[in-house]
Amino acid sequence: MYHLPVLLQEVIDNLQIRPDGTYVDATFGGGGHSRAILSHLGENGRLLVFDQDEDAYRNRIEDERVTFVQQNFRHLQRFLKLHKATEVDGILADLGVSSYQFDTAERGFSTRFEGNMDMRMDQRAPLTASQVLQTYSEQRLHLLFQDYGEVTNARTLAKTIVQQRKTNPLRTIGEFKSMIQPIVKGNPQKYLAQVFQALRIVVNDELGALKELLEQSAQVLKPGGRLAMITFHSLEDRLVKNFMKTGQFEIQDNTYAFTTDTPPKTFQLITKKPIVAGAAELKQNTRSRSAKLRVAEKIG
Repeated sequence: MYHLPVLLQEVIDNLQIRPDGTYVDATFGGGGHSRAILSHLGENGRLLVFDQDEDAYRNRIEDERVTFVQQNFRHLQRFLKLHKATEVDGILADLGVSSYQFDTAERGFSTRFEGNMDMRMDQRAPLTASQVLQTYSEQRLHLLFQDYGEVTNARTLAKTIVQQRKTNPLRTIGEFKSMIQPIVKGNPQKYLAQVFQALRIVVNDELGALKELLEQSAQVLKPGGRLAMITFHSLEDRLVKNFMKTGQFEIQDNTYAFTTDTPPKTFQLITKKPIVAGAAELKQNTRSRSAKLRVAEKIG
């Protein structure tokens, strides 16, 4: 199967889909969530899906109610306007890399296969993981592994890469793994997953795109419309949680502030705590174990 959609029933229940509503699936992937949303829409309902990935586009749904936008979701507002859907009833984003991308060796997302150090979600984008490893300064590499991968020895890793890249090409996953093998800390699988996550976030500017999606969601949702976000690591979850709560990405410390002015709330939280996968789903789909669903409703 192309991709098992995580927390599917929970997403559908919380979106409260209206048959004649307009909905957005910002991360089409294998289309599992989209198909479920579509099954709840009537003939006047509408679904706009975003995915910059060529493989996802090839797997698109042929249905006149569906508009496929082959773009990064950071361009949400512009393309909704273009397709005459300026206001929508619900938005879903599942921020996980699809199983298909992980399982396609040449995409370079997985540590399990040999392939190029690519990691681009959009094959039209210029920056690859290999280029990051070959061109970023030691300090920049140190910070990206520390901040985006929470890698324990991020400084040593950055130093090793900069020393080794003078003589090593760093083009493939195998070359990279063997080069850093002597400095791997703890569980090698976990360590490599953290390193690969950090590189993937940078190559695709994932956090920058997520911030833009959240800000634009607040603009395009109708009052009473719902925003459902599935995250897979703490960096994303923190951004989503803070934004839904306060409309900002960082929680402000007002202890010493002289003003108590707070911006008006945009969202009402539907989920006080994130929804996580139940035992049956965890058994069926191991990738659901780190998934967290947060849902908020636009105030208006």
